[in-house]
Amino acid sequence: MTLNKLDSLITLLDDPDDSVFNLVMEEIIKEDISLVDRLEQIWETSLDEVVQRRIELIIQKIQLKDTKKKIQNWANQETLDLFEGFFLISRYQYPELKLKPILTQLENIKKDIWLEFRNSQTSLVKITILNHIFFKHYKFTVDKITPDAPQNCYFNRILETRNGNAISITIIYTLVARSLNLPVHYIDFQDNPLVGYFDKDLARLVHGDEINHQVLFYINPSNKGAIIGLKEVDYIQHTSGLTDRDKLTEPCPDRIILKRLIEKLIFAYTQRGLSEKVSYLYEIADIL
Repeated sequence: MTLNKLDSLITLLDDPDDSVFNLVMEEIIKEDISLVDRLEQIWETSLDEVVQRRIELIIQKIQLKDTKKKIQNWANQETLDLFEGFFLISRYQYPELKLKPILTQLENIKKDIWLEFRNSQTSLVKITILNHIFFKHYKFTVDKITPDAPQNCYFNRILETRNGNAISITIIYTLVARSLNLPVHYIDFQDNPLVGYFDKDLARLVHGDEINHQVLFYINPSNKGAIIGLKEVDYIQHTSGLTDRDKLTEPCPDRIILKRLIEKLIFAYTQRGLSEKVSYLYEIADIL
């Protein structure tokens, strides 16, 4: 779209007829994210509150379309990246979110843990160190007061507040552990996901080879990284009525992890009666 055509459409934004505005909006949102800068310039120079409000709505719709496209491209990759998927979902609510600050914060956490590691340490000792830095020093915790609040699902908000829900805290814990080359993987267990510490042969699984899955022990990020054994998990499984035991011995695919996060968001926004947000999130879930 040429700037002249855009400016011509913008002149119609003060039309009191909503049908005219809807036609203008439909035409503008066909464009890509590059148009947002120009729209923001027009917003800054406009003195009409109606025009500003309508420009804000158009910008939001363009940004949502762009985020949806990026998530679709992410989901179509042969090998998915949990970090990228989590970041893109967070951009749904925070379209101006930048990658570098998120990476910097995670790198700082990783560095603090790595400095305490020694090559000769056992897996249990390393997880104990990770838990101490992650839960004691950085004070990450599951929000017990408002666990279903939407902000508990967004990467940047969790890093700022150190609060999240059981799923989001487990995702960040998993990402930090992965960055340290620890063979841990998210375990899709009811509403209280766990992290499984697998044997070294898991690396072959990632490349498609068939192996026997071997979980050495489990970690519960919802309980400050408490380490539990298979017998305890079997007991929880038995008492909760969970019949699919494979979920306890196999890494959860990144695609499913993020679906669980989106399900949390859908529940949160449904509770608040925000139907438009819910509809959009269902579209994202269908992409995954």
